[in-house]
Amino acid sequence: MGGWQRTIKSYLLIYLRFMKNCFIAQMEYRTNFVLGIAVEIAYLFSKLLYVVVVYETDLHIGDITPDGILMFVGTYTIMTGLYAGLFFTNFVRIPEYVRTGELDLLMVKPISLQFMVSLRYIDLGMPIPNLIAGITMVSIGWNSMGIDLNVNNICLFLFYLLAALMITYGLMIIPSILSFWFINTGGLAGIFYAIWDANNMPMPIYSKLIQRIGVYVLPFLVITNFAPMSVMGRMDGRLMLWGACAPVLLFIAVRLIWKKAIKNYSSASG
Repeated sequence: MGGWQRTIKSYLLIYLRFMKNCFIAQMEYRTNFVLGIAVEIAYLFSKLLYVVVVYETDLHIGDITPDGILMFVGTYTIMTGLYAGLFFTNFVRIPEYVRTGELDLLMVKPISLQFMVSLRYIDLGMPIPNLIAGITMVSIGWNSMGIDLNVNNICLFLFYLLAALMITYGLMIIPSILSFWFINTGGLAGIFYAIWDANNMPMPIYSKLIQRIGVYVLPFLVITNFAPMSVMGRMDGRLMLWGACAPVLLFIAVRLIWKKAIKNYSSASG
């Protein structure tokens, strides 16, 4: 087994240990675990109002039918669950690590610091309602639109979901990384959350300029749109290629910014 394969295996084992530890910790406070799921269900119902309005008004966005819109909303819901479960808790802690100096202790760990601070905590409760609801919506829309349920379409959809997950990581960690230079990045984080919430509808609802920015500059629109578009036959070769390249380029950019941030970091003790 090559060196890089051993490294990947080691990090997978570490991540599984993170997950196990988080599960044990959350089970110690089962009431909080259940309440967290209940709160997320309540929030999910508010988002499902979009679906009710879409079908009640027979809303069409261009030539996208209500069933097609349901697939986009379902994808958005899935990605919201994944973001909340895998990344959110970690990202909000990074500025605190910087302010309190706890980052000093984490820097001496014999693994990647970025891996440690951005993937250490996994919330196993909050994603459950979103994932169930999102998969259900995508399945209903998929079936209603008569899209073939074959290996090719399933692989396409899952591939762009994985790309969306990488883009979610790259974009939503940016405000946290900027905390190395700025004391308070809460305002910038709020802007990113607002943009995220604006991503729950198909991108043709926006002007061509916003679509170009949201796909090629700050690729939020890739997160919710490319997976359903790929199986609906709405993507040309150029978009499909960009959907594969964007997460890689964004990850490289984030990695470079992270290294620069660590290089310029001075501990809380000075």
